[in-house]
Amino acid sequence: MTLAGKAAIVTGAGSGFGEGIATLFAAEGAKVLVADIDGQQAHRVAAAIAAAAGDARPCVGDVSQRADFQRMVDDTLAAFGRLDVVVNNAGVAHANTSMLEIDEATYDRVFAVNVKSIYWSAICAVPALRAQGGGSIINIASTAGLRPRPGLTWYNGSKGAAVTISKSMAVELAPDNIRVNAICPVIGETGLTATFMGGDTPELRAKFVASIPLGRMSQPADIAGAALYLASDRAAFLTGTALEVDGGRCV
Repeated sequence: MTLAGKAAIVTGAGSGFGEGIATLFAAEGAKVLVADIDGQQAHRVAAAIAAAAGDARPCVGDVSQRADFQRMVDDTLAAFGRLDVVVNNAGVAHANTSMLEIDEATYDRVFAVNVKSIYWSAICAVPALRAQGGGSIINIASTAGLRPRPGLTWYNGSKGAAVTISKSMAVELAPDNIRVNAICPVIGETGLTATFMGGDTPELRAKFVASIPLGRMSQPADIAGAALYLASDRAAFLTGTALEVDGGRCV
C-alpha cells in the first residue's frame, strides 16, 4: 500500500475533495484524522472508512483557530503515534459577484479559512514533522489562484496566496525534509459548485465546462489521486510545486 505506516490529517474531510482524499489515503494504508467543522460529517466519513477496514478518527474543528488546529495535531499523535502528512483542504468561497459587493465579514472568513489555516498548520504541525525527521504538507489551492475568473476576486486572491505560501514554505522547510506542495483543482463537483458559478443551471455548467479542454469538471477522485502521489515516497523529490489538476484549464 502506498501510504502504509503513515498518519495523515485531512481538513475539510467531511465532504467533497477532502472526503475523497481521506478515503483514498485510508484505502492506501494511512491512518487518517478526518477533520471537519461539521462534526456529523466528520463522524460519517470516519465511520465509512472504518467500515471499509481502514483506520480513521473524526475530529471537529475550525481550521482558522489555533486551538482547534493544535487539537488536530495532538489527537493524531495520541491516536496514531506519529504525523507524516497534513492536507490543508478546508476552504470556503464567496458568491460569484462584483468585488465591491463582498462585505468585510465574508472577506475575512475567506482569508481566515483559506489562508490563515495554512499559517496555523505550520505553527502546529511543523514542530511534530521536524521531530519525526520530515513529512509532507499539501495545500489545496485552485486554478483560481493561477488563472482567475471575474466575480471571484477575493477568493482568487486567497488561493493565489496559498500557492505562493506553499512555494515559500517549501524552500524554508526543505532542510527539515518537509516537502510542501499545492494542488490547483479546476471547478469541481462539490458543495461549492453553485457558489463558484453564481448559481447552478445547465447553461452555467456548460459555460464553465466549455473552458476546460478535457470537457468536464473535476471530481474528488481526481484531486485524491494527485494528493496520494504528493504524499507518497514516490514524490520524494517534489517540493514547491503547484500541480494543476484542471483538465487543461490553465494551458
